Amino acid sequence: MPLLTQAGLRAWLVLVGIAVIVLAPFLVQRAMNRTAYDAARWLAHSYQVEATARSVITDVRDAESAALALVVGADTPLVRQRLTNALANAPHDLDRLQTITRDNPSQQVRVGQLRERIEQRMAYAERIGRSADPRALQAMAREMTTRSPVRELANQVIAEETRLAAERDAASTNARERTLWVGAGAALAQLILLVAIALLWKRETDRRIEQEQSSREVAERAQAILQSVREPIALVDADLALVLANDAFRELYGLDPRDVAGRALTDVGGGAWSDAVFLQRLRDVAGRGRELWDFELTQTTTDGQTRYMVVNAVRMTATRGGVPGVLLTASDLTVHKTAEERVRELNRQLEGKVGQVSEVNRELEAFSYSVSHDLRAPLRHIAGFADKLDRHLGAAADDKSRHYLKVISDSANRMGSLIDDLLVYSRLGRNAIRLQAVDLQSLIADLRSMFDATRAAEKPDAPAIRWEIAPLPVVIADENMMRQVWQNLLGNAVKYSGHRTPPVIRVEHERRSDGAHHFIVRDNGAGFDMAYASKLFGVFQRLHKASEYPGTGIGLASVRRVVARHDGEVWAEAEPDRGATFHFTLPEMLDAPARIPGETA
Repeated sequence: MPLLTQAGLRAWLVLVGIAVIVLAPFLVQRAMNRTAYDAARWLAHSYQVEATARSVITDVRDAESAALALVVGADTPLVRQRLTNALANAPHDLDRLQTITRDNPSQQVRVGQLRERIEQRMAYAERIGRSADPRALQAMAREMTTRSPVRELANQVIAEETRLAAERDAASTNARERTLWVGAGAALAQLILLVAIALLWKRETDRRIEQEQSSREVAERAQAILQSVREPIALVDADLALVLANDAFRELYGLDPRDVAGRALTDVGGGAWSDAVFLQRLRDVAGRGRELWDFELTQTTTDGQTRYMVVNAVRMTATRGGVPGVLLTASDLTVHKTAEERVRELNRQLEGKVGQVSEVNRELEAFSYSVSHDLRAPLRHIAGFADKLDRHLGAAADDKSRHYLKVISDSANRMGSLIDDLLVYSRLGRNAIRLQAVDLQSLIADLRSMFDATRAAEKPDAPAIRWEIAPLPVVIADENMMRQVWQNLLGNAVKYSGHRTPPVIRVEHERRSDGAHHFIVRDNGAGFDMAYASKLFGVFQRLHKASEYPGTGIGLASVRRVVARHDGEVWAEAEPDRGATFHFTLPEMLDAPARIPGETA
């Protein structure tokens, strides 16, 4: 991690530590106060429930005592008012009791039962208040006092809230104690954090001192390395005046170490750096931040020799308000130039040899083309007269004669196919390559349709070919030649896997680390012995019997010629009766060009 990043990280750690010291105790104290407040609130809630329950009991007692007074004949306005108030207050107190006990399901059950019994008693008290029959009053008084007892349920409600109040009081006390302990812990944590920050600050100061010392050592080592490099190196300012130069630069251009700083670059080496184009490029580097790479400069140095120098220049970033400079490095390529002249001379000689070889190749191509055409006339005569002889003999021909005629006709047809393939092979070597964008996905789809239709016509009952074709790229190549390559490779795969059930043909593509395209064609057919793989791509070379797998033996030779003309490679892998795998490559430079911005797809 860079030093600036480490320093920034440590600064952030200090800020975080300060924030923790300030905020953490406040947040912890706030949380503990909240806990204590909640405990006190629940304690008050228990007291409220208990008080409401007692108020309900008081209402019941007032109603009962007023009703009994009416039964014994003490019918006064005060008794009537007391009964009326009790009947009016009891429902409100019950509703309030049920509302404030919603947090406790067991209390809700008890309050529900208590409500039912109190409502029954209040109903009797209300009926007593309306009745004037002494016997009925006494009966209702008995029912009111004996049925629907409420005291036990009310005591249970009050006892439960008393228990909860005790628990909540204890919780409130514990919360206050924890708040005190947490406050003490927070103060201790603040002290520890302050000590940690002080130690971190001291460590940072020590590290900064060490870094400054290390920077000085690095600068000294860089100066030593600069002086030890045997390539001329110099640093100039924005006005193209020397700031410093290494020993190799001073020796090459005859400079005294005391005359380096402030000397104009154009005065160095007797005007060796006075080339106008070079100086303009160097000013662009200093003023605009451009870079200068491999600029060839011819100089006459102090030893009187003409040297071919290659100069590189890059702007150095200014530090602490300084002026940006330009770092120059020069390489003496005089020896390389001499070697290049020698190589060019050898290349001229080689071009003459190549011309002779090309002339021989052209003659061979012309000979092959002429032979292929001259052989067609006798073949047509052989095939034509064999057919005429067959028709002439008619039914008089015996089986042996028909066999001989068939052999003659088949041989002539095979020879014709050989000549056709030889002509194709010849054209592949003579025709110029016309590069264009070739969509291999569409090309293989067309060939696949053709092979499927041909197989369905020739072998209606045979299982269909199972194609497994990976996504394929668009490349820059000769489309007709690429079609010839894929037609031969896929045709071989169809032919040699035709006896499988089902035939399986896979087409794969991958990119190599150097960017080249790698295409693979696999089949599950007859395969071949790798001992004879060297013959596979030769003209008229076959590894299987023509009677079992027909063909001319030129298809794979054509594949190799096309791939070679596209600067690619082709090879194969196989095992007998285990299928074959053919590989070929196309270099990265044959990739489709990037789409021009704004171009319609």
